[in-house]
Amino acid sequence: MNRNYRLIPKFSAVLLLFAMLQIPVLAIAQEIEEEEDHRGLQRVGNTFESNWLIDNQTVIVPLKNTAQMDIQHRFGVVKNGYKDLWGLYAPSNIRIGLSYVPIDNLQVGAGFSKDRLLWDVNAKYAILTENGKKKSPVSVSYLVNMAIDTREEEYFVENTDRLSYFHQLMVARKVTRDFSVQGSISLSHFNSVNGYVTQDLEIDGEMKNDHLAAGLMWRYKISDAFAFIGSYDQPITKHVRNNPNPNIAIGLEVATVMHAFQVFVGNYKWLVPQYNSVMNNNNFADGAFLIGFNITRLWDFETENMKEMLFKRKNK
Repeated sequence: MNRNYRLIPKFSAVLLLFAMLQIPVLAIAQEIEEEEDHRGLQRVGNTFESNWLIDNQTVIVPLKNTAQMDIQHRFGVVKNGYKDLWGLYAPSNIRIGLSYVPIDNLQVGAGFSKDRLLWDVNAKYAILTENGKKKSPVSVSYLVNMAIDTREEEYFVENTDRLSYFHQLMVARKVTRDFSVQGSISLSHFNSVNGYVTQDLEIDGEMKNDHLAAGLMWRYKISDAFAFIGSYDQPITKHVRNNPNPNIAIGLEVATVMHAFQVFVGNYKWLVPQYNSVMNNNNFADGAFLIGFNITRLWDFETENMKEMLFKRKNK
């Protein structure tokens, strides 16, 4: 039953090595200096450097006709120590995602996660922006997400039991040149929850189908490329059983115009927001926290010639 959760050590180690190799590349990338670009720099001056910050999306929607690839990785919890190399060789979770901005202020995307073989599709719309044509004192974005659990039929009574949904309203502000903060309220919905038999021999749900939560994220830049990042997520809804734990995470971000790399410690293991919000059994106070990283690469189809980038041969 647990065959979907086994770690492939070599693959995980390769991913970690790839992530670490990104740091010097990002730090020296010449993209920071390309301010003459007629489209303007994608990330410079934005409230956040990426549309991901640790486990949650930010208010950021990139420019029209851009695409972004996400690689997200969460190792196992560190509390077992040397037995699994502080979680590096414990069961891990990985998500690969791709998003695109077809029109101004609207981003659509999809991704696939290893745990529970989850496919997710999402859309995010920037309602207000601080640095848009019509400037606002805050940035406001709305995110919707639907996920489908594609494991074998034995896990489900009805096919609709596979589905879950997520809605989130995000409000952010760039307080100073270096400090940005974002608050959010979210609603998660699962079509199916585990049940139990009551004393009256009736079947009731261990958890409610709907779950409210609130979140707070921040970023403090220490240079053009480096920033400290952090987040806190607080469950609001109280359930009969299995109430989820809050999430606390802190880390470091290295970002350029088209790349972002984040490494952090936190206690969320899932990579789809409604699962993090509702099913977080890890308690930071008990040492149940883990190491994770995000890598994003943004492509601007208005300024980058993808055909030339992929197929042009350099003269020897």
